[in-house]
Parts: sequence; structure tokens; C-alpha cells
Amino acid sequence: MDSDEFSTSRVPMDRSIPWWRIATINVLFSVSLPTLITGMDLANQAPRATFVWSILVGSLILTVIGICTSIVGCRARFSSYMLARIAFGSKGSMLLNLAFALSLIGWFGVNLNLFGDSIQRLLRALLDYHGPEWPSELAAGILITGTTLVGLKAINRLSMLIVPVLLLVCALLLAKSLGHGSVGEILARAPATGISFGDAVSAIVGGYIVGAVIMPDTCRFIESAHGAVWTAVLTYFVSSAGIMIIGGLAALALHRTEMLDLMLAMGLGAGAFAIVIGGSWLLNALNLYSAALSVDAAVPRLKRSTTTLLCGALGTLAAFLNILDHFLAFLFYLSIVFVPVASIIVIDFFWLRRSDYLLGDGASRAVEPPALAAWAVGAVVALAGSAGLLRLTDVAALDALIVTGLLYIVLRRRSRSFRAATSRADV
Repeated sequence: MDSDEFSTSRVPMDRSIPWWRIATINVLFSVSLPTLITGMDLANQAPRATFVWSILVGSLILTVIGICTSIVGCRARFSSYMLARIAFGSKGSMLLNLAFALSLIGWFGVNLNLFGDSIQRLLRALLDYHGPEWPSELAAGILITGTTLVGLKAINRLSMLIVPVLLLVCALLLAKSLGHGSVGEILARAPATGISFGDAVSAIVGGYIVGAVIMPDTCRFIESAHGAVWTAVLTYFVSSAGIMIIGGLAALALHRTEMLDLMLAMGLGAGAFAIVIGGSWLLNALNLYSAALSVDAAVPRLKRSTTTLLCGALGTLAAFLNILDHFLAFLFYLSIVFVPVASIIVIDFFWLRRSDYLLGDGASRAVEPPALAAWAVGAVVALAGSAGLLRLTDVAALDALIVTGLLYIVLRRRSRSFRAATSRADV
């Protein structure tokens, strides 16, 4: 029998959670130090118009993807990893689910690494402490893993307490920034030249596409589709876009390149602690929760507690290895792997095989070649676009979505026609 987290089974309707609570959990993806840093980096590297429009367009793309995947999760009541089993087959999805787990464990390590570095800087600035980082990383890894072991209920309760505090800190950061001029005056300090619009949008979409793809992990507990839609809109087009703009304005207002230094300069030492500790705790608990779900789907023989402990240990190890040094490359390649996945699952549910998701209990076949082939081609298209070898829309993530979706429709229909012809020939 499945646990209360329903890792490998459909969530019963009587176990639904109010949509606004699920939205609060998902909003924590954006109310965090990495999102502020993304906005800060964009503001320091992109011209004014590119900074503003890339955030709006990137957030809109994420919102559309998030709406689609949230509705799929809400109606099918499966986790994203069980949905992948239906789309790619029970065997074919193992690689995908392990890739999901690897990326989320990487995110866990990135945030722990960021946590340790941030705590070190704060202690150095406030208490003149110069000790090593690993004790804070280890303590955070143990705390977050313990929270995740309890499950989504614990994450939900934490979000009710911490997210409002983080939103208040971001509001204070915005108010302090506007004390240095109007929005127009601050944006005028952006560089005249810098990264292109397409690269900026791709960085935003690539950095947060994992969250949009795994929206079913939480939205499967929502009872109605309108709640799933609002969850995606509030997460990406309102919160994520807003937090990135706040980070960018703060960077331009004080001409700083480090977010924690900036917050300390503004007199927000307590706020910096809240963002680092509260944001990392909640964000990483959800990352670890989803990573454990992915391993459960790929290797269902393991207990959820075992997979959670294993993923937590690997993520903490990743933090010790300082994977933050490869942060930007890590974010970019996530888009290459996961953008095609979102396209396949959404098209499968809304146009090709909805009954398999609504009526089935999991994968009906071991391997789904059309999905695997479309996924591989989509990843190659995104990679070629990032290298400047192929440009369709000037945004590598969009290129991957479009090519994967069209190819999957063609391959799926040809596969269906081939099976039908074979069946008639056997009669």
C-alpha cells in the first residue's frame, strides 16, 4: 500500500488540499535567494529593455507551461514521475526519472552551498566569525532532510509560517531600493549593451523549468482545475517575475553584484538571515520531496524514507563539492533536458492519450519509442540553439518546445497507424 504521499498511486479526492495552500508552497520557489540573484545578474548584464522584457516573457513561458502541467496533475492525480511513466513507458521513464532526481539533488546541493556561503558572509559581517562553511551546510542538510521525511504536510505548515516573512523582506528590499530613485531612474543605470534577449529568456526558463515540469507533484492534491491555474499564475507570472525585478532594481540602485552585501548595506541583516535560512529550508525541502518521488517511481521497491535519506545525503555531498561554481551552466542544461519532457506530457494529455492518464493506473507499455525519440531530438535542438547553430525563435527553450511537440505528434500518429496496419494484416 502507498504512503500518504501516494508516490506511485493516484491521490484520492478526499485527500485534496485547498489550492491556496498548494500555491503558497509553490510560491516559495520564487521567494528565495537564487531568484533574487537571477534578477541581480540579469540587471548587471542586460540592457534595460532586455532586463524587463526577458523577465516578463520568460515568466509568461513558465506560466503557460506551469498551467498546463498543473492541470494535468490536478486531473490525473498522479505525480510528475508517474505521468512520465505513462508518456515514456515503465522502462523508458526510468532514465527520465533518474535524470529528474539527479537535477533536483543538484538543486539541493546548489542551495545548500549557497546557504553555507551566505551564512559564512553574514556571520563574518555581523559577528566577525571566520570558521568553515561545512558545519552550517551539514546542519541544514540534516534539518531539511528531517522535514522532508515527514512529507508534504510538514512542508505545507512551514510555508504558512515562513513565506509571509520572506515576502515582507522582499517588500522592504524594494522600498529601500526605491529610496535611491524612481523605477525609471534606477533602470536607466543598466548597462547599454550586454547579453541578448534570447539568451536572457533562455536563462530564466532554463533556471526554473524544473519547477514548472514537476508542478503535478503538489497540484495533484488540488481538487479543481481553476485552482491549478491560479497556482501557476501566482508562482511564475506574479511572484517569480516580481522577485527577479526586485533583485534587479536593488542591484542597480546600489551598484552591487552580491545580494547579501547589498542587503547588509541596506540595513537588512535580519532580512538576509530570513531569506537564507527560511528560503533554503522550504525550497530544499520541496526539491528533496520531489527527488524522492522520482526515485520512488524509478525504483518502487525502495521505501520513501530510504530514498529521502539517500537523496538528502547525496545533495549534502554535492554542497561539499561546491557545485555552485558551475551554477549557470547547471541551470542552462536543465532547460535542454526538461523542456522537451513538458511538451510531450502536455500534448499527450490534452490531444493524444488523455484516457491513459485519467483511467489508467500507470504505464501500459515498457517503452514508448515516439516519446523517447522526440525527447532526444528536442534536447539536440536546444543544445544546437544554445551554441548558435540553430535559431528558430531566438530562444533555445522555445525551439525545444516547438520541435519536440510537433515531432511527437507526427511520431505518435505514425506509430498508431503502423500498429493499426499490422493488426489488420494479422487478421
